[in-house]
Amino acid sequence: MKVAVSGKGGVGKTLIAGGLAYSFFKKGLKTIAIDADPSPNLALTLGLSLEEARKILPISENKDLIESKTSTGYAGVFRLSFSVDDVARDYAVDTPFGVKLIVMGTVKSMGSGCTCPANAVIRALLRHLVVERDEAVVLDMEAGVEHMGRGTVQHIDTMLVVADANLKALETAKRINDLALQASIKQVFLVGNKVENEKQRETIEEFADANNLKLLGIVPFDLAVVEAEMRGETPLKNKDSVALNAVQGLCEKLME
Repeated sequence: MKVAVSGKGGVGKTLIAGGLAYSFFKKGLKTIAIDADPSPNLALTLGLSLEEARKILPISENKDLIESKTSTGYAGVFRLSFSVDDVARDYAVDTPFGVKLIVMGTVKSMGSGCTCPANAVIRALLRHLVVERDEAVVLDMEAGVEHMGRGTVQHIDTMLVVADANLKALETAKRINDLALQASIKQVFLVGNKVENEKQRETIEEFADANNLKLLGIVPFDLAVVEAEMRGETPLKNKDSVALNAVQGLCEKLME
């Protein structure tokens, strides 16, 4: 199971990604969560403290690692072929909820012509994790649609596009959905999040119907999640959370 979680900024995709990764782990699957957002927060959702999260050096910023993989000893010339299985082993961080975490950092646009060493390492590592390993993988993607023009979603099984009832979020979700289908991603689903009432639910359902989006499920607004995040705590430890129970339901649907 290889799942990418995307959506407009502020719709709560990191909670969905973290909750989904934890749900896979509870189902008995070895699980790796990948934070591919330029502003990584998945570590906090997966139970690491702020101090622990700040100590994680993103792969894209690890100059020693990148040089060790790509250096040829000649200025401006670097290797394109190298192994990354040791990177997945040595740089995955253990989290309190059993999920391994890798913080990738920023991936530059494929269309920009950048073939820099950092990009080469990130792309090789993503391909290794998604294609060559048998763990469940959950990617918390960069907000918006820009990542769809990059190599970060190649080879995944499923794209979850998260949106609340805001029309801007739903329009962004439609654009991501269309681009994902053009990229031949096998399954693309809309997930309604932070839904406070029946009117918001209907808005999401009607938009999905009108725009040919497959709605996987609805995650209700949960004040307990907001309060936990305000305190800098993970909401995953709240077994009574209605939002996280709904995310677990998403996991079960994906595994069917």
